[in-house]
Amino acid sequence: MKKTKIGIIGLGGISQVIHLPILSKFKDIEIVSICDMDYSKAKTLAHKHGIKSYYKSPDDMLKNEEQIEAVLVATNTDAHKDIAIKSINAGKDVLVERPLARNYDEAKDVVNVAKKRKRKLMVGMNNRFRTDVIFARNFIREKELGDIYYIKAGWLKAKSSDKKWSTEKDKSGGGVMLDNGIAILDIGLWMLGFPEIKSVSAITYYHNTKSVEDTCIATIKFKNGSLLSMESSWSMLSNDFFYCDVYGTTGSTRINPLKIHKKMSGSLLDITPKNVKMPSNLFKSSYELELSSFISAVQGKSQLFSTGEDALKVMHVIESIYESAKSGKEIAFK
Repeated sequence: MKKTKIGIIGLGGISQVIHLPILSKFKDIEIVSICDMDYSKAKTLAHKHGIKSYYKSPDDMLKNEEQIEAVLVATNTDAHKDIAIKSINAGKDVLVERPLARNYDEAKDVVNVAKKRKRKLMVGMNNRFRTDVIFARNFIREKELGDIYYIKAGWLKAKSSDKKWSTEKDKSGGGVMLDNGIAILDIGLWMLGFPEIKSVSAITYYHNTKSVEDTCIATIKFKNGSLLSMESSWSMLSNDFFYCDVYGTTGSTRINPLKIHKKMSGSLLDITPKNVKMPSNLFKSSYELELSSFISAVQGKSQLFSTGEDALKVMHVIESIYESAKSGKEIAFK
């Protein structure tokens, strides 16, 4: 069996807990090289996972390991654009952990280079791969809930990183909106099929932070009359509350846990599939499916499930969210 050659750049928590353990179990890929600014970390993890080469410099890895076919970028956000573009120009397909970049302009640069070089660019929106999210979206896309007019979604949890850079705007690009909010916004837009947006309004708070927001509440109005209301926060007192409630003219659905109701013969019935076994760990299984999907796309077996183009649309909305929060005004979407 021919194995797809993979390189990983950035060996922080997500790579150590998720990427390396999961990819090491895949039979049809080989992690041929890893890279991190902390050379001793790269060396230790390479030995642990039986990886032949390890580097401190992404440039050296891309230059010396020509057999690499795809690169996974999981560095600090301020390095995403540069490393993704270098990897694409080196002829590699790329998976970038969210967010794609610090802002819309940087994200656009990456997407344009991928198009020009005809390389596959995927962005790590693992929540799209949650079993409950997939089921909910299928019901929505099949019009089982009628016309969707309202989505209420949010993610309230503590910061996922204690690294200093994550609260420095010049390095992270933003606060909770680019950490957790972006995942909720992506799910909402994806479920609706990315309809045309009319306007965006938002408010941000800085209760426990200075240069980036720790709470963001936003409303997106669509030209078809539907509405997306979302909240994300590091500071609201909650134990990892992740939700997405969707309301249509004939039914509704929610996730975490999955519930689907539909109006039939004048009564509202629970039509949640009963024979669906949810993974015991939705978080881990979503990453397993995400990474498997990326490898399948690299191998030419399937289409990308979370494209750079989708990520660019999400970053465009986030740009308007920050503009609205700063100005205190509703922003007409352009």
